[in-house]
Amino acid sequence: MPARAENEDVYATADAAWMTEAGDVDDADTAAAAEDDAADDDTGDTDADDAATDDAMTDATTDTRTDATDTRTDATTDARSDATTDDRTDDAMTAAAPRPAKARNGKGRTKRPTKAAPRTGAEPPVPTDADDATDDAGRATAAAPPATKKRAPRSAAPKQPQTLQPVVLAASGLVKRYGQTLAVDEVDLEIRQGSIFGVVGPNGAGKTTTLSMVTGLLRPDAGSVTVLDHDVWADPTAAKRSLGVLPDRLRLFDRLTGAQLLYYSATLRGLDGATARKRSADLAEAFGLGEALGRQVADYSVGMAKKIALAATLIHSPRVLVLDEPFESVDPVSAATITDILRRYTRGGGTVVLSSHSMELVQRTCDSVAIIVGGRVLASGTMAQVRGRKSLEDKFVELAGGRVVAESMEWLHSFSG
Repeated sequence: MPARAENEDVYATADAAWMTEAGDVDDADTAAAAEDDAADDDTGDTDADDAATDDAMTDATTDTRTDATDTRTDATTDARSDATTDDRTDDAMTAAAPRPAKARNGKGRTKRPTKAAPRTGAEPPVPTDADDATDDAGRATAAAPPATKKRAPRSAAPKQPQTLQPVVLAASGLVKRYGQTLAVDEVDLEIRQGSIFGVVGPNGAGKTTTLSMVTGLLRPDAGSVTVLDHDVWADPTAAKRSLGVLPDRLRLFDRLTGAQLLYYSATLRGLDGATARKRSADLAEAFGLGEALGRQVADYSVGMAKKIALAATLIHSPRVLVLDEPFESVDPVSAATITDILRRYTRGGGTVVLSSHSMELVQRTCDSVAIIVGGRVLASGTMAQVRGRKSLEDKFVELAGGRVVAESMEWLHSFSG
């Protein structure tokens, strides 16, 4: 006989036994009540007799119900034990059969099947396949371990090193003497594309002399300079074609208007008239010189003259800018404008080399820096490498030795008079 049919017979037997015991209990209740009524009518028992009778009847009913419950429990336990044994030995295909989903109430909780209490004389409920499937699914759900979400493994690829930009300007072993004075002593510089490289140092340190040799304005006594792999002295035309130079204290053609000066600078670089006028207008707007283009340069302030000279340096779109003191005599607003233009220029692939006495401005503007003292490079590299945990000004003063001199001047506090 299949296991399912055997289970149904067992359940039917257990429920029949329970119904029989329940019927006996009900008959006992009815008989006890009849006897009690007869005793009251015939003999007129006292309240004490009634109470005794009630207690006896309660004890009998309790014993009867307990016996009936025990009988049903034993029968049900035996039936479930036999059914479980049969289920475990059943075919694997029956165990693998799909099971119906549980019904859920409005609150999202699983509904449990409710069985109506059997009435006297009613047929006992017969367990159905759906009931068994629900019970089996519940046991399987309770026994199944909670699902765990697996994380995807993180990539173990090594971090790629940052690619260095190519060197666009290199100076090696530059030396320059003025009589017995060694102005520049074995200076080496390496400037990479897309950077703003600052050259700082005290007055007379050799900054201007170094930049003049780098741009081909001054021939060195020793050493070499290359711009985009072109030697400044062996191939000056190719090297200078990629340069834009703003010397310190450059004399401008101050009898020309601003527009004429820009146009002249553009044509010297080989630009046609239409391109020269278009770029002149763009640069004048960027530097805030639009209304001053019609005026003579001689009427410009020092700051305005600096900006028109920088515009003339940029008009042919050079690959490398070399600017000697571009922020000298420039107000903070104009300095901010120049800084923004230079940053936009380097983002497009241009390269800037500049000198300045303003340590704060160089620290804020430049990516790399070289400190020159006494014609020698005492520190060179990225801004972080050079200054460490100090400000650029503190590092500069430390290398230049200015504080040592100040500390030796104790007489300054003697106050004569």
